Parts: sequence; structure tokens; C-alpha cells
Amino acid sequence: MDELPIRAQSVEILPFGAPESVGDFANRIAGETAHIRYSSTKAENTLRRQKADLKLFFRFLESVQYEQPISHFLDSGDWSLWSGVTHGLVEAFVEWQTRRGYSIGSINVRLATIKAYCNLAVKAGKLSQQEYASIKLVKGYSHKEGVHIDRRRPITRVGEKKQQATSLNIGHATLLKRQPDTELGRRDAAMMCLLLDHGLRCGELAGLRVEHINLTQGTITFYREKVDMVQTHRLTPDSLVALMRYLPQVQGPYLFAGYKGRAMSTRAINKRVGQLGRMIQLENLSPHDCRHYWATVAMRNGTDIKALQVAGGWKSAHMPLRYAEASAIANEGVKLY
Repeated sequence: MDELPIRAQSVEILPFGAPESVGDFANRIAGETAHIRYSSTKAENTLRRQKADLKLFFRFLESVQYEQPISHFLDSGDWSLWSGVTHGLVEAFVEWQTRRGYSIGSINVRLATIKAYCNLAVKAGKLSQQEYASIKLVKGYSHKEGVHIDRRRPITRVGEKKQQATSLNIGHATLLKRQPDTELGRRDAAMMCLLLDHGLRCGELAGLRVEHINLTQGTITFYREKVDMVQTHRLTPDSLVALMRYLPQVQGPYLFAGYKGRAMSTRAINKRVGQLGRMIQLENLSPHDCRHYWATVAMRNGTDIKALQVAGGWKSAHMPLRYAEASAIANEGVKLY
């Protein structure tokens, strides 16, 4: 797991009878082990992303001559390096990203990361409760605010995330699912069928094992880590055929194996999907574009919002409603003649 540094052995256990109350002792240990508990509850992808968030925050702090060598935190886990972080610096970090063209979504996510680690610094006794209360009041941007900001600032894009989904049609989907009858082609066909016909997230695809496929029953069972949910989908005809062709060549436990027999990484999946997209003149195609296509087509074909919510692994109807609004014909009920 790609965790940020924290050393359990650095927690000093006082001998019985030391001049510290039981309550104070418990508070100190709770604070010094807070990050261990926090990291243990997060997915590897989340910890990796948070590490990148912190690196950018530390780069900003160094650019404004922050008095502490805070980048050392990534190696030392020294929470005292956070003692000089203020709500003004966090606010300035948000503005700094905005001026440099970072996406609104990424800015909001990084703000959440900084707040989470400021909370851990409070528990470690290195940041005051009063300052943390002010930091919590620093706001990101709403969707509407983000639209206004993007209209006013130069069109730039920092990072890998796209502002707009790459749009697919049924012709594109058909081509992506029809790959050459080779080992690589059969793997790619199975991968694209699961993305386009079942709306799997990239991480969900990467986590699939051979045992999750039941060809006899025509089903796939998988874990949705983002919402902590196990689901079973009935395989579409295209998916069933693609998996029947692909499974005989699979060696090892993972449905899509990568380096040294490990599960194929999400980065490798993203890269391959992008390559397959370029082969049919679709630039910057991503696994999430395939999920977007799946949900949009489902709504256009009359899928009930609740059914889409369940099938897509969303905990609320907010996202399915967005797809419903995007696919609806706004003036369907208007009669002029």
C-alpha cells in the first residue's frame, strides 16, 4: 500500500506510574496513531492520490517561502512541520491552483485532502483547534461557480483529467468491442465489452479475478470499492462471447494480468483504452468515457433511474439524474402544430 510515512515504533509508551493522567496518556497515543488508523481505512488509489495532492500543496508552500521544510513530511512523517499552516495559506493554495488552470474538480479534491491532514495535525497536537476551525471554513467551488471561473480564465488544462468526456456513439462502441482474433485482441475485446456494456469503473475492472466470471450462468460478480458494494451483473451477449473466447488463454488468478502476473494496473488500463480509441480516431478515450456512454445509452433506451442507480453502483440518484437530464429531449412535450 502506498501510504504516507508514519512510524508506529515512534509512539513512546510511558511506564506505569509516570506523571501523566490516564486520559492525557490516551489522548496522546490517539493523536500519535491517528494517521495509522486513517491510512488503514483508505484504498491504495486514495492514498496515492492524496500523496500527489500533498506534493502539490508543499510545492505551493515552498513557492511562498513557508518557514518550515514541509516537503520533508513525506519522508519523516513529522507533524510539527504543519504547525505554521493557516487558513490564509489554504485559501491562497486554492487561488494559486485556479490561476494555473487546474480543473475545478481537482481543486476541490485537493482542498478536501488538505483539510483531512490538517485534522490529523490537530490530533497530533501540532495545529491549534482554533486555526483548524478557520481552515474548515475555506470553501472550494460549486459547479455553477466553476462554470463562471472557466469562462473567464484562459483555456488551459493542468494534469490528466479532462474537462469534457470523449463522446462515443454506437458505431464507436461496436468497433471497440470487435478486436482482432489474437491473444491481445481477445483480451482487449473482453475489456472493452465490460467497460461499455456494464459500466465498470477502471478500478473495478482491474480488480476482477477469473473466479468472478460464471460462464454457465452468464454472470459476473465484482466489488465496487468506491461504494463498498458487491454486485452481480448478467453478462450481455457481446460480453459473454468475448469472455468465452478470452478465458481459455488466461493464466493466473487475475482476469486481466499485468506485470509479473499481478493485476493489470489502472494506469495500464487507461493507457490501453486510450490507444484503442486512437485507432478509431477517438482522442483521449478513457475507461470513464465508456461508463459515461453506458449510462447515457441506458437512459436513452428508457432505463428507470432507480434501476440505473443500482446497476451503476451509485449510492444516490444524483448521478443517474444527471445522465437522465443530459439524454432527455427538452422540448419533447411541446406541441406547436
